[in-house]
Order: sequence, then structure tokens, then C-alpha cells
Amino acid sequence: MWDALRESSIGQIARLIFRRPDLFPYPEELASFELPASLSRNPSVVLDTKLENELKKHKGIVSCNEQQDPVLVDWYSATDQSNPQNWSFPKKLWITTQMGLYTFAVYIGSSLYAPSEGQIMTSFNTNYEVAALGIALYVAGYGVGPLLWSPLSEIPAVGRTPIYIVTFFIFTWLALGATVVDSFGGLMVLRFLLGFFGSPCLSTAGATLDDMFAPWKLPYVLTVWSSSATLGPALGPIVSGFAVSKMGWRWSGWELFWLAAPIWLIMFACLPETNPDTILHRRAMRLRTYTGRTDLTCEADLKRAHMLTVRQIVFDALIKPWEINALDPAVLYTTVYASIMYGTYYSFFEAFPLVFTDMHGFNLGESGLPFLAFVPGLLIAISGYIVWFRLKAEPVMRKEAPPLYGFPESRLMPAVTTTLLAPAGLFIFAWTSRPDIHWIVPIIGLMVLFISVVIAFQCMNFYIARCYPKYSASLFAANTFVRSTFAAGSILFSKPMYEALGVGGGVSLLGGLMVICAGGMVFLYLYGDKLRLKSRFAQSS
Repeated sequence: MWDALRESSIGQIARLIFRRPDLFPYPEELASFELPASLSRNPSVVLDTKLENELKKHKGIVSCNEQQDPVLVDWYSATDQSNPQNWSFPKKLWITTQMGLYTFAVYIGSSLYAPSEGQIMTSFNTNYEVAALGIALYVAGYGVGPLLWSPLSEIPAVGRTPIYIVTFFIFTWLALGATVVDSFGGLMVLRFLLGFFGSPCLSTAGATLDDMFAPWKLPYVLTVWSSSATLGPALGPIVSGFAVSKMGWRWSGWELFWLAAPIWLIMFACLPETNPDTILHRRAMRLRTYTGRTDLTCEADLKRAHMLTVRQIVFDALIKPWEINALDPAVLYTTVYASIMYGTYYSFFEAFPLVFTDMHGFNLGESGLPFLAFVPGLLIAISGYIVWFRLKAEPVMRKEAPPLYGFPESRLMPAVTTTLLAPAGLFIFAWTSRPDIHWIVPIIGLMVLFISVVIAFQCMNFYIARCYPKYSASLFAANTFVRSTFAAGSILFSKPMYEALGVGGGVSLLGGLMVICAGGMVFLYLYGDKLRLKSRFAQSS
């Protein structure tokens, strides 16, 4: 219990404020601690501290400590409990649950606003396109954020948890601000900032899970965690629709604040740091204090000190992903496909009122209920994917060497076998969205679509992570930026498109794009290995 409290933000802040090593002490700060043999040094070369300081006062005299090669601080043993990979399953499950709740709160924030658009138009005397900016700017915000938060979380001196705690604290109070604001411009600014400060769950939560789980166990956890991101936007209109119709548009903001505040308190009290580089960085600092030696460091600090300049770090984070997208067809395909799926998903926020309100007479609260079609689709998709991975992929990955863990294209098979379900579901929705056809039929089409979308995202993300391990973090950040930007645009252009082409024509157009993307998935499955051999970025063996 004391270890958990020490690792939480509460414990870290208490140690920082009171400056007492005996307050929730680490093993290195106990009187009984013995320096591991791997970090020991011949006593004959250790200078007295006073002599060390005297030598440093004279120019040209270099101490023995400064002449020595650095000694790397690592895990004390294969079962070191400071290593997130060695944490107990209940602890890992609890952290995963926190990440799921955090992600759900941020994602549902995008669509809680949707039922409020009509009243916002009236309250602020705006038209539809302007009112829809509330969702578009939120989505754009959590597309831009990962470009900053993802590389920042990889710095050992920063880590992941401080970013979560600080940004989600700001997110929570921004949610309150967006609830009470009296200016439309202020509301739009706050909506963008909400997305921006909520975005670390997109850019970094997957890395947090990767810190704790073995590569062949990670897909199970990522599949379950990502369901919280998928369900959030789908449940938003359902959660706020009935409340907004009775209590007014501000009620959707209150719901977001009431959801985010207790989740932040749980994370503040219970979420430890999981980045192994940050954990070892802090251990090295404690050992330097304990021993008085300056040669103790961790591998991550050593690499950053000798390998990368600030310019190179910025280049790798902001420029390199676009270079890879431009020169590597496989990466470009996954970026385009993810963007089309994401844009299609968010376009339904504009299609549903046209179909279920105008054609079938649903009221404001009821018009969000068709999003429940995504729930059975999600359950079918994640259940099928988990069963397939357990029977086919995991046994191979356990036997093969990292980072590919076998033939990565073979793990695209679930996406290949379900890829045509996406256009099929869209065509069902498009061609049955008519007043003379029962409303359950287009909803069935949505369920079919969602099965394909969920599985495609899982397979593509896992493929990129294994084939491009050196650049995966920046590639995921760039992918998030592109798909979120496209989704933000789709929120604005989808209603004019549906009004011009009709719901049937507009959704059929999206179905046609999905057919092309389905062909790309089959091509990647058949020829991905040849593309990797020609790529200077991909892992080929």
C-alpha cells in the first residue's frame, strides 16, 4: 500500500514539498540498502568529497570520477518489482481500468455536445455550420495535441503520468468553463482546448499499456482499452440527448465535468509512473545522492545526451512521420484508411438526425439511440479478434524473435476477412434509409460496418507498431493528427453533402471509398513483405 501511495502523484508531490526521503522511502533511501555488485566500484579510485570539490576549483585538473566511463543503472534483478513488466496482474488491471475511464471521458466529450447544437444556434444566433464547430474544433484539438504530448512523454525526466495528471486537471476545469461561458467565441476556444488537453490519452495511453504487458499479451489489452475510445463518441448523444431536451444545452457540459472530475481524482491518487526510462532515471538520481558518485546514469539519459540534439528531436517528432508517409506506401495507406473510417464515423452525427428524426420521427433524445448499434458490433469484433489472436497469433509470437515476432502480414488476416463488411454496412444504411423501410434495417447496417472498422483499426495499429518500431510513436501521433483533422472536416462538410446528394447518395459515396480501401488491405496482406524490403524505414527481419 505504501509503495502504491509513494508512486502516485500525491506521494511524489508530498516528497517534493517536504523534501523528506524518509517520507514514503524508496529502497535506496533505507539504511539497510546495499549497493548491487553491478554498480560497485573499486574503492581506491573513489575520491573524498572534499578533495573532489577542491580539484574542481582548479582549471585543467580533472577528477577520477569525471575520467571514468559511466555506470549504467538498470533493474536490480529479473524480478525487480520496480519494473512495470513484473507488476502483479491486479495492479496492471487497475492501471488499465484508469486508462480506459480516462480515455472514455475524453472521447465522450466530443459528442456530448451534439444534441446541444440546435439550442446553441438559438442562444447565440448562429447557423448550423458555425454551431457544428463545437465538435469539429474538439476533434481537431485532440488531433494536434499528440504532436506535442507524445514526444514529451518519452523524455525520461518528464515521464507519462505527470502529463496525464496536469493536462487532465486542465481538461476538467475547461469542461466547467465551457459549461458556464456566455460567449460563443469563448465556447469555441474552450472546445478546442478541451480536445488539445485531453489528447494525451490518444498519444500516450497505448504506450502506458505497452510498458506493462509482454508483446504477445498487449493486443488483448489494447483491444479492450480501445473499446472505451470507440464507445465514447457513440454514447455521447445518448447520455446528453434526453438531458439537453429538458435542462438546456449547458447540461451536456455539466455531464462532462461530473464525469471527468472523479476520474482525475482517482488517477491523482492511484496512477503510478509506468515509463521504464523514467523509473530508471529517477533511480539513478537517488543512487547518485546515496553514493555521491556522478558516474551513475541510466541508458536512456546516456542516449539522449550523446545522440540527439534538440533540432533532431523536433525533426524526428514533427517531420520524420510525414517523410515516411510520403515515401512508404504501407504507412500512407494506413493513414488514409484510418482517416476515411474516422471521418465516416463522425459523419453519422449529421446523418442520424436526417434519417431518424426527419424520416422516422425520433425526438432529440431518441435520435441518439441508433448509436447503440455500435455496441453489439464492438462486442462481436473484439470477441472474434481476441479468439483469433489467442489461437493463431500468440503461439507464433511467443516463438519468434522481436521486433517482428514472425510474419507481420499474417496478422492482417482478420482485417482482410472482414474488410468488405465496411462497404456492405454502409450500402445497407444508404439504401434502406427511407421512411417506408423500418428504422431497424439501417441500424443493422451500422452494426455490420462497425465490426469491420474495429478489427481494421486493431490490425493496422499492431502492424505499424511491429514493422516500424523505431518510428511507431511519431507515426501514431501523425496518424492521429491526420484522421482527426479529416474527421473535423467531415463534421462540417457531411451535412451539406447529405443535403446535396441525399443520405443514400452521400453514404454510398463513402461506401465506394471503403471498397477501394478494402482492396488496399488485401494488397498489403499479399505484398506487404515486399514493400518492407524496399523501405528504408521498415523492419524487414
